Amino acid sequence: MTEELISQEKFEELTKELDELRTTRRREVAEQLEYARSLGDLSENAEYQEAREMQSAVEERIGKLEAILKNAKIVKSAKTDVVGMGSTVTVQKLGATDKHTYIIVGAEEADMLSGKISYHSPLGNALMGKKKSDEFSFHTPKGTQKYKILKVE
Repeated sequence: MTEELISQEKFEELTKELDELRTTRRREVAEQLEYARSLGDLSENAEYQEAREMQSAVEERIGKLEAILKNAKIVKSAKTDVVGMGSTVTVQKLGATDKHTYIIVGAEEADMLSGKISYHSPLGNALMGKKKSDEFSFHTPKGTQKYKILKVE
């Protein structure tokens, strides 16, 4: 896994989630497994199968979080006129009248509904390093999109 840029807030949130999974959630799943085992025949025990699947999901998430946190590089959002992590950018598609404002974040923080786009996304990647008034384009499944940066905060 490569280095992943992440905000301090998201780093702390993921660390807290990892701690919760390692302690509380693992214990809860272990208790459910023990109870399901006590019910008898494991080959036809739906509760046991469900508990095993839950255990697998918890361990998978723990592994993913450990990898993210191990490779995380905490980035403080520096308020400059150049688009970078943490920048709030207002863009307008060339030939359109509507404007869109996005915050550039790491992959784990991306949430399109709240206007947070990953710097890995086609738009986020195209925005990185640009300044106010710059025009840029990027490729999507619908073809090449052309935008202009109206504001960088």
